[in-house]
Parts: sequence; C-alpha cells; structure tokens
Amino acid sequence: MSVAIHPTAQVDRRAELADGVKVGPYAIIEGPVQVGEGTEIGPHVVIYGPTRLGRRNRIGAGAALGLAPQDLSYRGEPTELVVGDDNEIREHVTISRGTVKGGGVTRIGNQCYLMNASHVGHDVQMGDRVILTGYAGLAGHSRIGDGAVIGGMAGIHQFVSVGRLAMVGGLAMVRQDVPPFTLVAGNPARAYGLNVVGLRRAGMPAQTRSLLKQAYRLLFRSGLRLEEALAQIEALGSVPELAELVAFARASQRGLVRAGADHDD
Repeated sequence: MSVAIHPTAQVDRRAELADGVKVGPYAIIEGPVQVGEGTEIGPHVVIYGPTRLGRRNRIGAGAALGLAPQDLSYRGEPTELVVGDDNEIREHVTISRGTVKGGGVTRIGNQCYLMNASHVGHDVQMGDRVILTGYAGLAGHSRIGDGAVIGGMAGIHQFVSVGRLAMVGGLAMVRQDVPPFTLVAGNPARAYGLNVVGLRRAGMPAQTRSLLKQAYRLLFRSGLRLEEALAQIEALGSVPELAELVAFARASQRGLVRAGADHDD
C-alpha cells in the first residue's frame, strides 16, 4: 500500500501518514499530525497539529480539525486532538484541540458519526459510536457517553455530561447533565422518558429496560429527594445499568435535567 496525496494538497514535512492514506485536492495538513492507515481526507480539509487520527477515518470536504481552542485563556500551548478509528466526520465539521486547564486533549472515540457543520469544542471527551447531528454544538469540557445521539442544532453547555445511550432532541439547549438511557428535549432541556428506540437497537434485554423504566420513575416522577430515589433504584437489583445510572447521578457536578411536564416513559 502507499499514500496518495493530490498534487494540490499541502502536507507539512512533520506529518506522518500511514499506508493507504488518501489526501484530497487542496487539503492542508499543518504541523505534527499523525494519520492512521486507510484514513481518507477529503478536499479542502484543514488539519492542524498536534493531532492524531486513527485508522480508516473518513474526513468530509471542508472539515477543520485540530483548531486552536476557542478559549480566552489559551496562549498557544501545544495541546492535542486525538481521534480513534472508523469515524465518519462529514463536511465542514470543526473540532478544537484541548486546553492546558482542561487536561490538554480533545478526544473522540471510535465509530462516531459527526454530521455536517457540527462542532466539537476544546477538551470534549466523546465515547464510541456517538452520533452528532448537523449543526449540533458541544461546548468545551463536555462529556458524551458511548452511543449517545445529539440532535440537529442542539447545544451542549460547557462541562455538561451526556450519559451512555442517551438521546438529545433537535434544537435542545442542555444546561444540566443528561443521565444515561434517557431522552431529553426542549429549551431548557427536560427529560421525557427512556431512549427506548436506542436501547432496543443496542440490544438491551426487555427485563433490563423494564428495570430502567422503574428507575426513571423513581428518579424523575416520585418526588423523592435525589439520594432517596437513588437508594430505591439500588434496591431494584444488582444490574449493571442501574448501577451506571446511580453512579452518573451521584457524580453529577451540574445537576440532572428535570422532568418534562407531559413525558411518556
């Protein structure tokens, strides 16, 4: 295998391109950038280093990766963007590097799908198989769990965490943490039940979904204080998903989203 670089592309001598990498017309790779085997970089893509891209990623036309963080405290420190394997990063997506105060690394996992014109801010920590729909924005320091879906034009506030297999509806404004397995929507975002479709697609057994429905009612509809609700959820059984939900709630720094008025659980 060999590297295929279009004659109009500009590739910095510090860049390291593995076998099978393709670089399209007018793409620019600047600084210390590592690109893994089989990754395809489309036309007019710009990648700034330090950035590390894994294997078999597909970068759409006009995307800009490894941008300097949009943070007033940034002073040019050599922070980093790290992207895993098998990601689809579509047209005009923008992804910033990290900041020193945020740990120095923006990180994207494996098999994620970032749709057109979506934005990933500095120090974001994104898990695997995340879907970021068109024009959605992740502000700095936010955390997105495995398999989460962020709807079109939704905004995730700084430092907010979105749990595993959660679903954020389009146009939502998320200012508080979204527990795993839940569905939220609106401005401000409110919880409207479980992400039932997502849980089924992920192969979660019906018995586990039933327990999570009970847990959701305790957490959002019982009127109990948070610790009382969490204690009752723990009493439902030693199921990993229940333990995950409880641990997320206890670790929340911004507080959990509140329940919607007419949710369907």
